[in-house]
Amino acid sequence: MTTKGTIQNQESFLNRIASRLGRERRTGGVAVPEWAHQPQHQTLAGYSADDLVTVLKNHCVKIHTELIETDSTGLYDALREQVSRFSGGPVIIPKDPRFEAYGLKSLLTKDWPNDGTPVWEWDAAKGEENIKKAEQANVGITFSEITLAESGTVVLFSSKDIGRSVSLLPTTYIAIVPKSSIVPRMTQASDIIRQNIADGVTVPSCINYITGPSNSADIEMDLVVGVHGPVKAAYILVSDR
Repeated sequence: MTTKGTIQNQESFLNRIASRLGRERRTGGVAVPEWAHQPQHQTLAGYSADDLVTVLKNHCVKIHTELIETDSTGLYDALREQVSRFSGGPVIIPKDPRFEAYGLKSLLTKDWPNDGTPVWEWDAAKGEENIKKAEQANVGITFSEITLAESGTVVLFSSKDIGRSVSLLPTTYIAIVPKSSIVPRMTQASDIIRQNIADGVTVPSCINYITGPSNSADIEMDLVVGVHGPVKAAYILVSDR
């Protein structure tokens, strides 16, 4: 059963903030400021889709992420090959209709076709069992909603059918990147999300930005891979336009 959260003391909290700012609380008439200079929109401006692919490929080298290019026809074989390079399953995938739309329907069975690799499809009705399966999985596979060429980042929208554990808990991670999902940078991703909100599209409360395998250089600037997530990552770029 899902427990709906409640908001308590909202009015007094907001009134207190306004008071500390030395003004009356505003309940309307707030407009987004028009900045004279917005250099963030100029980065990679005018780049074609192919230009952005080149930027993405070059940055994947820097983030230690393999990028494989294919089309919808070759996606199935490319995915199988990459899973094999990551030492096979178990595999976990979200409940995402794009797996069927991209010709990957056979992955939705309990075992990977022909070789018996176990595959778990996220099932919201099974609750915590999904997280246990993600912990046990060797490979997690998701689609990228938006892909940032500048930083080699895939953007994932979580939902009851697409748990964030799919990309965070397995030992390795594969992102399927439709070419149409590639934008220059964070600026455009934010614009897309903002427009979705304006259009009344439900935006998930959890949006993950993933840039290659897990790594951290917090301690004495020494890069350590696999501290808090997959130790290896690969992107499969699918030409869909």
